[in-house]
Amino acid sequence: MIRIMVLDDQPPLRSGFRALLDGEDDIEVVAEGANGREGLALARKHLPDLALVDIQMPVMDGIETTKQIAADPGLAGVLVVILTNYGIDEYVFDALSAGAAGFLVKDIEPDDFLHSVRVAARGDLLAPSITRMLISRYVEQRLAVETCTGPEGLTNREREAVALAAKGLSNDEIADSMVISPLTAKTHINRAMTKLQARDRAQLVVFAYESGLVTPRNR
Repeated sequence: MIRIMVLDDQPPLRSGFRALLDGEDDIEVVAEGANGREGLALARKHLPDLALVDIQMPVMDGIETTKQIAADPGLAGVLVVILTNYGIDEYVFDALSAGAAGFLVKDIEPDDFLHSVRVAARGDLLAPSITRMLISRYVEQRLAVETCTGPEGLTNREREAVALAAKGLSNDEIADSMVISPLTAKTHINRAMTKLQARDRAQLVVFAYESGLVTPRNR
């Protein structure tokens, strides 16, 4: 069962998300709130697997909420997916830096929304193109002003797995590409995350670009 918390300051949207999610046999909405301060208290009480967090909320916005969830050792198992009405803007880049595991646009089709929730809950990078595009844009900005460091401490196979993850591949797809089992691919990714102190797969992808392991495409 995937346990979800929904944070959005608009009651109709929260109700819509709850109705859609609770209609699935493998998903349960365990909490909902209207701002980040409520969300933090609810997250500590219910320990959801996934927090769907609106980027703009009163009292405490989605970026600060994401940052505080990511910094709380007691919430280490809670992944944050940002809900946004926007395509690409500075707020989304800030959310990624704060520790967001991915992004969903609020007007996404219901089937795509449910699929993305399941993808995020199992720790994979969200499949919708917006997340990959946002990560690429984010790291291009960072690479322009920061000195990249190599991925010291990773084995060659771990580097290869991280590079493939940075291209948006799932563990099964990484396994196919590297001609290894999905379990071995997952092991490579998990070890790399531990060595690099990456909270989740999105942060691992950011590292891959910032370290120069993967080169952002020119625009």
